[in-house]
Amino acid sequence: MPEKDVEEIKDEIYSSFSNTASSIGYDEIHGRIIAALIMDGDEMSLQELSEETGYSSSSISLSLDLLEVLGIIKKIKKKGDRKLYVGMEGDILQGLKQAIVIQLQKTITGTIESLDKREEKLKEIDSDESKNILDGLQTLNKEMGRLERYVNKLSEVEIPNKD
Repeated sequence: MPEKDVEEIKDEIYSSFSNTASSIGYDEIHGRIIAALIMDGDEMSLQELSEETGYSSSSISLSLDLLEVLGIIKKIKKKGDRKLYVGMEGDILQGLKQAIVIQLQKTITGTIESLDKREEKLKEIDSDESKNILDGLQTLNKEMGRLERYVNKLSEVEIPNKD
């Protein structure tokens, strides 16, 4: 198989994984970094990751910070080598789960805060329409509370063991 075909297939693999990562709140670059590290199976330098993913070293460097906070990757400095290396760390599913939960909790909190502000404004308006909207808004707030409790339970779900 020609080298060009192999590179195209590898790029398709990276794109597929980055699409999955994007669907749960990561940027495409995060998915491509994770895919490259998994496919390589070893530590990679920042420059190698840049070449492998097609992103600049500075973009890669910024994206590594989030992945490190989530416990998915680790940054490595080797004695006598000025390069920054990156390797997989921890459980990728645990990191993905954490990212999903954080994203959902952030969105829910923002929505609840926004609904609360609207509720306060509606309480200041004395009209039949505002009272009807307020009733619906209070129902929405209760549903958001249910969603928040669900996400909290979801965060307690155990990740399956690796086979």
